[in-house]
Amino acid sequence: MFWKLQKQVSDRSSKIASVAISTAMIAGISATSITPASADVEVVADQAKVFRLEEPAETIILGNPSIADVTVHDRVTIVITGKSYGTTNLVVLNDASEPVVEELITVTAEMAGYVAIQRNSNRFTYSCNPDCHEVLRLGDNKKKIEDVAATISVRNELAQDGTVAGNGQ
Repeated sequence: MFWKLQKQVSDRSSKIASVAISTAMIAGISATSITPASADVEVVADQAKVFRLEEPAETIILGNPSIADVTVHDRVTIVITGKSYGTTNLVVLNDASEPVVEELITVTAEMAGYVAIQRNSNRFTYSCNPDCHEVLRLGDNKKKIEDVAATISVRNELAQDGTVAGNGQ
């Protein structure tokens, strides 16, 4: 049964591929110019990248704002910040509504200096530069994230109250 299904899928795939190539040739497009989508711009989660545009932007469209964020510094400078892992697209239009930029944006994880520990279905991530400390990382154990976030909040509250940073209190 499995082999029969696999053969049907294989037969359909080759038919679809030949139709796509034929359609491309009819449209006057070289079949070799059809390439799979790949990320044009790679941004690390929780980090920002500055981009200069060749001409001033009038409109900026981001496919999925939960993956990345775009901040306009000025009409020719934008900053893309990675928010969560994944791929989305960015379109920048000029004042004539013509595309200035059409890019895929892929947000990835920073790997250097991090250690991930997997215990069954739970993952725990540490930043080790050179000592290891717990960090908040997408995909980590939910309880661990809540505990680390609470610790960070308490530390920030103490710093705002002036009880941290060597006040002697």
